[in-house]
Amino acid sequence: MRLLSFQADNAEQFGAIIDGRVVSLSDRMPEYATLDHVLAAGALVRAQDIAASSSADYGLKDIRYRPPVTNPGKIICIGDNYVRSHSADAEHLDNRGPDEHPSVHLRTRESLVGHLEPILKPPEAHELDYAGEIALIIGREGRRIPRTDALAHIAGITLMNSGCVRDWMGPAKRHITQGTNFERSGALGPWLVTADECSPGASLHLVTRVNGEIRQDDETSCLLFPFDYLISYLSTFLRLRPGDVISTGTPAGTGAQLDTAKFLTAEDRIEIEVPEVGILENRVQDEVLETE
Repeated sequence: MRLLSFQADNAEQFGAIIDGRVVSLSDRMPEYATLDHVLAAGALVRAQDIAASSSADYGLKDIRYRPPVTNPGKIICIGDNYVRSHSADAEHLDNRGPDEHPSVHLRTRESLVGHLEPILKPPEAHELDYAGEIALIIGREGRRIPRTDALAHIAGITLMNSGCVRDWMGPAKRHITQGTNFERSGALGPWLVTADECSPGASLHLVTRVNGEIRQDDETSCLLFPFDYLISYLSTFLRLRPGDVISTGTPAGTGAQLDTAKFLTAEDRIEIEVPEVGILENRVQDEVLETE
């Protein structure tokens, strides 16, 4: 089932998509303020049952999308995790081979917008880049999770544009926090597809398009560190909690990796697609400086 967070009727709501329309669960499950709270309470199956037996409240054009989880405790991002990414651009890997453990950095929730919301190109940057990724949303708390149990901790899958500002990352990407946390520089969505409908153990095909041109095209069978490993590894030093997001890495083909670099400019359209999940689409907009 596809579960989402959205705004409609001037209210923040959560719900599900049934037959191409939106069932609001906010009034039907008033004890939970957000989808984050549903996950934390272990009420995901109940939410699915209520949605399946309810009539729709909105059309897709009647809502504004929010990131599926609106207040994640942690947004954990994995770098350089596709085999072809390593072979395609040695410069971006400091001429090193794959590490024994994955590269890890964190994002803030303010750095991400929902489906169809504008991504902002900050005035301080010239090299706003895209990065299509599959993101896992945790549904069960755990620490030191064995790989054999790891996939059972996933509530569902969504998509991320892990947008970054390359000219703020510095040589050899030493300034990852600055470069990946400009406000509204990336996106998450459009919804969470529950693990019973989109198996995290299956090979998923990820494609990123910019203005209709395919830039990234790869499969999770090419991951250096697969989903179960990532959950087990990260939970060694982090306590994973419901609503936490793990973005699992981007394939080769980002704007910085092309033979002639192509960074994003205003009105560019980015589409990130996994057939089992859907399409996350955003356009770029120049950020307007706030005035007092």
